[in-house]
Amino acid sequence: MAEPRDVVRIPDAKVALSTASVYPESTATAFEIAARLGYDGVEVMVWTDPVSQDIEALRRLSDYHGIPILAVHAPCLLITQRVWSTDPWVKLQRARAAAEKLGASTVVVHPPFRWQRQYARDFVTGIWRMANETDVRFAVENMYPWRYRDREMLAYAPDWDVTKDDYRHFTIDLSHAATARADALQMLDRMDDRLGHVHLADGRGSAKDEHLVPGRGTQPCAELLERLALSGFDGHVVIEVNTRRAMSAAEREADLAEALAFTRLHLASAVKVPRP
Repeated sequence: MAEPRDVVRIPDAKVALSTASVYPESTATAFEIAARLGYDGVEVMVWTDPVSQDIEALRRLSDYHGIPILAVHAPCLLITQRVWSTDPWVKLQRARAAAEKLGASTVVVHPPFRWQRQYARDFVTGIWRMANETDVRFAVENMYPWRYRDREMLAYAPDWDVTKDDYRHFTIDLSHAATARADALQMLDRMDDRLGHVHLADGRGSAKDEHLVPGRGTQPCAELLERLALSGFDGHVVIEVNTRRAMSAAEREADLAEALAFTRLHLASAVKVPRP
């Protein structure tokens, strides 16, 4: 009789490409690359690219490339302050409507900037209210203090560490954890079963948000993926890396292929079942 061997069982989590990962290339390019490399879907970063704001254009790209839109990242960046309104609640309402129309399960949202005082004051209760109105997950993402030399500015409210507040769902971003010099695995423990979404990227603890290809920094990317696999995580793992320094389209694509391979390897390596 043959000796028992382990059989790898791939977990249900899908691996998606953030459209931000191809910047300065376009949203349309992200769909092309995701399809060519075999990603399970995309997360659309809504920003200044007009296509990222256009639901019909996004649907056409999704249909043409056969790539589902799994998540929508609401326009929360400084450069998107006027995208989809200057009212932050309107931005979230439009992100939810986009997710519902495009079949995405998740809206990723940052905590407010500290100077958005009324929005910050109402944010926790407001996110709960919106979450109760839809099946779409509002997954609030951990951020980081802003640093310059030896000075630190707390730019987000109620807090950059979103585990200090009560949200139904969280997004964990490992590059942000690196910039915050926070322990990502301890943050994962605090999120527990409220973790709904993952932004996978690496970092080395720089004051700059690095978004390195997983495995190129000091963050526990492999360990986190293995823990997700063992826990039966059924959300999405989104590759959100910085490829701006790529010298060519081929180099950018190679980075994104490496990130996908790393993610699938470590999601699979942790989950084995005995084969008789």
